[in-house]
Amino acid sequence: MASLSRRDFLKLGGLSLGSLAFTPSMGNLFNFDDSNLVRVATNSVSVYSKPTDQSLIVSTWFRDELVHVYGEVVVDEPKHNPVWYRVWGGFMHRARLQRVKTLFNETIPPFEEGSRRLVEVTVPYTQAYRYSKAFNWRPNLRLYFGSVHWIENVEAGPFGEPWYRVYDDLTGFPYHVNPLHVRPIPLEEQTPISPDISFDNKRIEVNLTTQVLIAFEYDKQVFKTTIASGLATPRKPKELSTKTPIGDFNIQEKMPAKHMGDGNLFADTDDYELPGVPWTCFFTSAGHAFHGTYWHENFGTPMSHGCVNMRTEDAKWLFRWALPPHQPGRTFNRGYGTPVRIYY
Repeated sequence: MASLSRRDFLKLGGLSLGSLAFTPSMGNLFNFDDSNLVRVATNSVSVYSKPTDQSLIVSTWFRDELVHVYGEVVVDEPKHNPVWYRVWGGFMHRARLQRVKTLFNETIPPFEEGSRRLVEVTVPYTQAYRYSKAFNWRPNLRLYFGSVHWIENVEAGPFGEPWYRVYDDLTGFPYHVNPLHVRPIPLEEQTPISPDISFDNKRIEVNLTTQVLIAFEYDKQVFKTTIASGLATPRKPKELSTKTPIGDFNIQEKMPAKHMGDGNLFADTDDYELPGVPWTCFFTSAGHAFHGTYWHENFGTPMSHGCVNMRTEDAKWLFRWALPPHQPGRTFNRGYGTPVRIYY
């Protein structure tokens, strides 16, 4: 696919925005903010008559369906995550739901070939498309709210209007995303936090018993959050353990956007395929990392394949704070970074 010239961009962009102007449902396109929605982030989630899983199941919602939330109820159980959402017909526990919004964005003009920009998804999910000479345009991965991706340029998309070409660090194959659905992340949101503090005066501690992460500058606590570490589920012989390793480590590599999984661009929604895992800080050569999480809201208990799951906003803070310092525009940053101690 050829990149758009500025003239082509203005022509296609004018046609696209012109058509939106005559679409009644798009009247407040760039101001719409639906902040009371959750996305079902697993195969299915049940609605109960009361905020307890011991009550009657009244309905079931399935993966990627969107549910309106009318309020929150805090109960006694489970202690690590006692929040239930009041929805139509009953209550849903928030563990496998993702809070989402629908925020549309303006398309940025084409930029220099060979450079990249970070974007984050600002709608519940968006369908990416891949172009090939054999199959023309074909839908592939879904990209979810809060996930972060590299875009390489603006090109004519599957329906003729300007779309962003996405760089995928795992597959090496580009695909395209609707620019209305992703927000370019400003450089000021990527700048390092307290970069003047030396390597030996920052450290990260993770208590796997309490599922708590604390960041220290000198011996002063500057950040604390609840995490979800690796499951202790027994694995088959020769399979990697899903436990988060204990011991002393260092941040080895940082990637603001990481595709985790097998790299299958046409994966089923049930496959382990997580494109755009945000704000990733690797601390072992085996791939264990701190990173943002868009597929559950169940912090305070083990949930992962070995990584340390964090709320995306918390992972972003840690990414900016930990050494080596992030250099905006680079896909990764390597170096002997901030010390990490993980223990029970």
